[in-house]
Amino acid sequence: MARSTPVKKAWRSLIWLLVIVAGLGAINWGSVIWSDGSWTPKLALDLEGGTQIILTPEVADGAADPTSEQLDQAVSIIRQRIDAGGVSEAEITTQGGNKVVVSLPGTPDEDTINRIESSAKLEFRAVLLSDAAPTSAVGDPTASPSPDYSGLESTPTAKPTDGSDDAYLTPLLQQQFTDFSCDQVDEAGANVADPDEPLITCDDTNSFKYILGPVEVSGEAISDASAGLVTNSQGISTGQWAVNIVFNGEGTTQFAEVTKRLFSLEGAKNQFAIVLDGRIITAPTTNAVITDGKPQISGSFTQDTAKTLADQLKFGALPIGFTVESRDVISATLGSTQLQSGLLAGIIGLGLVFIYSLFQYRGLGTVTIVSLVVAAVLTYLVLLLMSWRWGQRLSLAGIAGLVVAIGFTADSFIVYFERIRDELRDGRVLVAAVEAGWKRALRTVYAAKGVNLLSAVVLFVLAVGNVRGFALTLGVTVIIDVIVVVLFTHPMLQLLATTRFFSSGHPLSGLDPNALGAVYRGRAQFRAPVAAGRSGKEAARRQTIAERKAAEAASASTSATSGRSKGKKS
Repeated sequence: MARSTPVKKAWRSLIWLLVIVAGLGAINWGSVIWSDGSWTPKLALDLEGGTQIILTPEVADGAADPTSEQLDQAVSIIRQRIDAGGVSEAEITTQGGNKVVVSLPGTPDEDTINRIESSAKLEFRAVLLSDAAPTSAVGDPTASPSPDYSGLESTPTAKPTDGSDDAYLTPLLQQQFTDFSCDQVDEAGANVADPDEPLITCDDTNSFKYILGPVEVSGEAISDASAGLVTNSQGISTGQWAVNIVFNGEGTTQFAEVTKRLFSLEGAKNQFAIVLDGRIITAPTTNAVITDGKPQISGSFTQDTAKTLADQLKFGALPIGFTVESRDVISATLGSTQLQSGLLAGIIGLGLVFIYSLFQYRGLGTVTIVSLVVAAVLTYLVLLLMSWRWGQRLSLAGIAGLVVAIGFTADSFIVYFERIRDELRDGRVLVAAVEAGWKRALRTVYAAKGVNLLSAVVLFVLAVGNVRGFALTLGVTVIIDVIVVVLFTHPMLQLLATTRFFSSGHPLSGLDPNALGAVYRGRAQFRAPVAAGRSGKEAARRQTIAERKAAEAASASTSATSGRSKGKKS
C-alpha cells in the first residue's frame, strides 16, 4: 500500500532532523578526538572561576594620571578585543579610579593575554638610521649600507622639514644610539615616547636598532584591519601571514604623501618603520607609492599572532599604556551549589510541563514530552559546539535563559494542539484537522518566535557580561524550538493521525470528538454539540469565544421565537 503524501513528508522531515542531530554529534565527537572539545559545556566565571589580571596605567615622567574617560575607553576596547577572540562571559571593570581589572573564565591562552596586555599603539615612522638591512618589503628586499652621519654638526643647522630630515640626527642623538642596547627598550619607555620627537628603538626580536623620525601616520587613522595570507603578483599564496590595513580618508592621504617621499630616497631612509607599542614589527623598503590607503604589514607572523594584531588594530589602540600588576587564579563567585540549584530549577520546570501536558492533553501530551526531549538534545549539542568553536561559556544567567525557554517551547506545542482541536470541533477528521491546524498554527508560531528572537538579539547587542549569556541561550533555544516544531512535532502528529488510537478519537488520546463537542458526525450529518452529561460539560468548557457567542445568540433567538409562539396561542 502506497504511503499518502502527508506521511511521506513526515518521514522526510524526521530523516532531516536525524541528519541534523547526527551531524552535530559527529562534529562534537570530532572536536573531542582531534581538538580541545568536550562532552560538557565550558562554564563561566561565576561557576568555574578563572584568571584575574590587574592592569596599571603606564605614563611618561611628569605626565598626568589617566582620566576616568580614558579608563572607560580602555575597558571598552579590551572588552571588544576579548569578544573578538571568542572568549565569553569575561568581566572588565575599573578599580580605584586608576586600574583595570580583567577577569577571564578558565585558563586563557597566550594570544588572549596578548590581546589584553598590549596597548596596540601603532605608529608609522620614517627610518633615519639603522644598523640593519631592511627586514621585509613590498617586493624583493635589497640590502643597502646605512648613510654616514659622522660629519654632522653638534646642533641642527635648520628646522626639520619632514620626518626624514637629517637635521634630527644631532651628535647627541647619535651617541645615544651608539650606546643604546635593545634590552633597554622597555625601560626607556618607548611605548609612551613623544610622537613629535625622534625615537631610538629595536625590532621585536631585539636584533637591530633604529633611529626613527616623528610619527607621521598614527593608528587612529585605521578604519579596519584583517589577517590574511600574502599572495604574489600571480595571486598565488606564499604561505606567509600578514595584517591588511585600511586607512580612513585622512590616513590614506598621509600615507600616500609619506610613501611618495620615501620612494625617492635610498638606503635605510627608504624604509618606513611600523611600530607597535614602542617596538618595530617590520621596516619594509618603499618600492611603490601607496595611494589607496590599503598597506599590508608583513613579518614573522603566525595565523594566531596576525589575527591578534588585526583585532587590536581594528578596535583601536588603548588610550593609555598598561603594565601587568598581577595575574592570579580566582575561585568561582557562585560555585557548584548555585549550578545545581539552577539545574534543579530546570528539571522541576520540565517536570511541571510534563505533568500539565499529560493532564491537559492526555495521550497527545506525550508528543510534547518527546518534543521537549528532542529540543533538549539539540540545545545541548549546539551549546557544546559553541563552547568548542567560539569559546561560549555557560553562566547561571545562561542557565536561566534555558529554563525560561522551556515555557516558550511548550507554547508552540499548545498553539498547534489547540488549532487541531478547533478543526475537530468544526467536523474535520483527524488527518485533515492535523494539516489544517498546522497551516493556522504555523503563522502564530512564526510570529511569536520572531518576537522572542528579536528580543534576544536586542538584549545581546545592548547588554554586556552575564546578560548577554542569557540572551544568547534564549535566542538559540527559540531557533531550535522552531526546528523541532517543524521537523518533529508536526511530522509525528501526521504519523499518529493514521493510527487507530488517535484517529478513532479514543478518550485517552486527547482528541475525542465527543469531548470536544464536534459538530460533524459522518457524511453530510450534522448535530449540535452535546449539551448535557460529562462530555457536554467538557465541550462547553472548551468552547472558543466565537463558539460561546454563537451559542448565546442561538439561545436568545430560540427564546424569542418561543415567546412569540406563546403569545399567539394565548
